[in-house]
Amino acid sequence: MESCNCIEPQWPADELLMKYQYISDFFIALAYFSIPLELIYFVKKSAVFPYRWVLVQFGAFIVLCGATHLINLWTFNMHSRTVAVVMTTAKVLTALVSCVTALMLVHIIPDLLSVKTRELFLKNKAAELDREMGLIRTQEETGRHVRMLTHEIRSTLDRHTILKTTLVELGRTLALEECALWMPTRTGLELQLSYTLRHQNPVGFTVPTQLPVINQVFNTNRAVKISPNSPVARLRPIAAKYMPGEVVAVRVPLLHLSNFQIYDWPELSTKRYALMVLMLPSDSARKWHVHELELVEVVADQVAVALSHAAILEESMRARDLLIEQNVALDLARREAETAVRARNDFLAVMNHEMGTPMHAIIAVSSLLQETELTPEQRLMVETILKSSNLLATLINDVLDLSRLEDGSLQLDIGTFNLHALFKEVLNLIKPIASVKKLLITLSLASDLPEYAVGDEKRLMQTLLNVVGNAVKFSKDGSISLSAFVAKSESLRDPRVPDFFPVPSDNHFYLRVQVKDSGSGINPQDIPKLFTKFAQGQSLATKNSDGSGLGLAICKRFVNLMEGHIWIESEGLGKGSTAIFVVKLGIPERSNELKLSFVPKGPANHGQTNFLGLKVLVMDDNGVSRSVTKGLLVHLGCDVMTVSSGDECLRAITQEHQVVFMDICMPGVDGYEIAVRIHEMFSKRHERPLIVALTGNTDRVTKEHCLRVGMDGVILKPVSVDKMRIVLSELLEHRVLFEA
Repeated sequence: MESCNCIEPQWPADELLMKYQYISDFFIALAYFSIPLELIYFVKKSAVFPYRWVLVQFGAFIVLCGATHLINLWTFNMHSRTVAVVMTTAKVLTALVSCVTALMLVHIIPDLLSVKTRELFLKNKAAELDREMGLIRTQEETGRHVRMLTHEIRSTLDRHTILKTTLVELGRTLALEECALWMPTRTGLELQLSYTLRHQNPVGFTVPTQLPVINQVFNTNRAVKISPNSPVARLRPIAAKYMPGEVVAVRVPLLHLSNFQIYDWPELSTKRYALMVLMLPSDSARKWHVHELELVEVVADQVAVALSHAAILEESMRARDLLIEQNVALDLARREAETAVRARNDFLAVMNHEMGTPMHAIIAVSSLLQETELTPEQRLMVETILKSSNLLATLINDVLDLSRLEDGSLQLDIGTFNLHALFKEVLNLIKPIASVKKLLITLSLASDLPEYAVGDEKRLMQTLLNVVGNAVKFSKDGSISLSAFVAKSESLRDPRVPDFFPVPSDNHFYLRVQVKDSGSGINPQDIPKLFTKFAQGQSLATKNSDGSGLGLAICKRFVNLMEGHIWIESEGLGKGSTAIFVVKLGIPERSNELKLSFVPKGPANHGQTNFLGLKVLVMDDNGVSRSVTKGLLVHLGCDVMTVSSGDECLRAITQEHQVVFMDICMPGVDGYEIAVRIHEMFSKRHERPLIVALTGNTDRVTKEHCLRVGMDGVILKPVSVDKMRIVLSELLEHRVLFEA
């Protein structure tokens, strides 16, 4: 058999199968080339995938596999050696990369398996987060309920409404079967069932506070689960086959109620509590949740705050009612006091007028009698009458002044006056009295004492006359020295008067006056009593004096009005005394002009002593006073006409009358209206007579009223012959005269 070295001929290819393989290899290659592109996009976009290098290996493997399929496209027909070499190289690289990738997968499979563990961990974390979110939602729900309950509780400040609202809202929010509040009794030894939600147990039942379950609740601020069979938990009648629900109790602090003294509540300290008991529905498997217990605890604290506010409100309302009652009582007392003051002032004013009229008659008639021919014995009697009458008139004025000082109606009449002339006038008035007792009076004015000052001249003179008059009154012999100077700032403060705070200024100065006498002296322990009303020293001279005990009391009040103080110094009985007072006076702005405008007051010796033919009209409803005033004027030579009413005055007055004296306190039409109508009758001033009020009222209101209606003068009763002579002289000379 002959061997054959020939190649076996190739199997004839099926044209259709070859076409399908060709197309398949093309699409396989296309798919292989697209997958690496997708992996590259994934690696580029992913920031958390930990195995990027493995993906690179997979990409290379897939590219090579695709390359082999692409090369297969050229192997379906006769192909060259070059194609075979390329095909072989591609397959070798594909095999190498495939093996390396397989080995790498063995290394990373445990890590890939751990991804499942992490997934479970994340799932657990997610579940825990869900639970926390649920808890947060529960807390938010609890907070919403707390806010709602707090709003309901604090919508009122009535404590009974607060407690009842708390039970109702807790029962509705927590779906409770029963809720009750036990309040401590007045003794604090028992708890009394005071409020219930369903009213299943009678209110008023009590249990002792020493029960272990109560102590257990009171010793903590948390809600405590208690046995449904405990005494405080028996909130409904026991029925057959009854399975009570879970019960919790919480304390409710009663904050500082001992400070409020509520009438029907006990006096409780901060360590006393009420007890709130809450019961879940019976015959149910429901349990108390933590958020429900927290809700109960928060509500208990809110109830405590609301109760404290209610207690404060009740106490404030009670205090307000008490204050209203006190204010009503004080207002009633004030009105009664004002009525009493008005009644007293009216009484004093009437008494002053009624007493002034007879005093005016006594002094006027006595002064007229003194002008006649009298025997020495008769003259002594008349002088005694005049002296006593003047003393009585002074006493009446002192009582009126003291009355106005005490009710605050007396005010200082501030004006500019000659201070030096005032002291000299006081000396001239006192000297005749002192000469009778053979007392030497000296006046010493400091060189730096201003000549003019601003203040109440009348009250300062009244104070001086009282103080110097006392020195004369209580001195039998010896001397009296009156000195005045500007008080230095360092000497103003006096330890005896701690509430006296002088304030130096360029607009004022403090005048210090000292009156020293060698009289009977004063017992040191009696000195404080001298400035009280109706008080007198206990020396013999004082007991026998004719003083009223009002002078120094009035002086003290005048000095206080002038922002000063007064005191008396004495070493004892028989050693004399020194009266000292300090008052605040103003400094006038233009002293040079004042020297020209002020006319110094001379002695009571006027050039004109006889007023023969002076036509005077006297209007007074009192016949005695009218006759006395007419007698004084007739004695001075006047041509007098008298009338008893305002209508008579208006009919009788003519241009021939030069002066009209009228009593302003008259029934019916008063003197003020008559003065206005006289002004209306006489349009020209020189044709109108001078209108002078004759009154016993010494207050400033009367003087101001007289000025307002156009009167030319005010003369105070009583009036003597000498006083009437001075009045007429001043009127005719200055056309105006307002007696201080």
